[in-house]
Amino acid sequence: MTAPPRLDPAAIRRTLREAGLRPRHRLSQNFLADVDVLEAILAEAGPTPARRILEIGPGLGILTGGLLAAGAAVTAIELDHALVARLRAQQAEALALGEGSPDGDPPAGSLRLIEGDALDQDLTRLLEQPYDVVANLPYHITSPILHALLGGESPPERAVLMVQREVAERIAAPPGAMSYLSVFVQYHARVRVAFRVPAAAFEPAPAVESAVIVIEPREDDPQHLPASDEDELWRLVQAAFRERRKMLHNVLVRQLAIPGVRVNAALATAGIEADRRPQTLAVDEWLALHRALGAIGPDRRGRSPEQEKAQA
Repeated sequence: MTAPPRLDPAAIRRTLREAGLRPRHRLSQNFLADVDVLEAILAEAGPTPARRILEIGPGLGILTGGLLAAGAAVTAIELDHALVARLRAQQAEALALGEGSPDGDPPAGSLRLIEGDALDQDLTRLLEQPYDVVANLPYHITSPILHALLGGESPPERAVLMVQREVAERIAAPPGAMSYLSVFVQYHARVRVAFRVPAAAFEPAPAVESAVIVIEPREDDPQHLPASDEDELWRLVQAAFRERRKMLHNVLVRQLAIPGVRVNAALATAGIEADRRPQTLAVDEWLALHRALGAIGPDRRGRSPEQEKAQA
């Protein structure tokens, strides 16, 4: 197994130059260049021998190398063909281990590499449970990846993800600063911001800070709705957050094809004051409002849940 390159910005620049690679802005390619951050991510992830781990966007293989060194069985998805070729050369031994065991439990320190777009993959079907996700997510795909991981049939037991700091804070926000994305993630999982990461920890340095979040999906949560009812819940939440700073009663009457009298009655039943703002409601209050309101049908905008999720 080849050791990853030394971690500092100059070394990463040299590695890229020697490999004939250039960071691609449209793919959000900012490569980790701080060994302290790497070690902090690995400490949060706690990889153990033969533990199945999904990594999205391995890039130069910095984090991949740390996971493999701990003995994890890694499945990595990389879109950039040049980076895939470099990873194949860099981790030939680990790849041979992974390719030698297509069925059953992958051996410790093995790597399976998938070339392609993570958004085209059925992420929660790539690995058998139990598995974890550990990744430095490209910023532009954070929301759809979270929807794919948490809304899939076989979610990970744990996800340790590097994301844009602003997005991390939005995901973990308390009532008063909630968004559609925070309601969605917190409905499915416990979430916390583990630590912030300065822009200088990457090469090239992005224009924003990052943060590492830890997400632990809830198992058999009694609050969870049957899958057949979840679309109605998200249609309600999505409609409300189109005007997150307006009074909830007014927003729902405007955005949903439901009379104001019915909205008022549902809010009263759920114990929610009509002048509350959507951003102030906790997940359990959205569930109570959903139960009280009942089926809402299509909203006035006629947008599907999938279209709304893409904008979250």
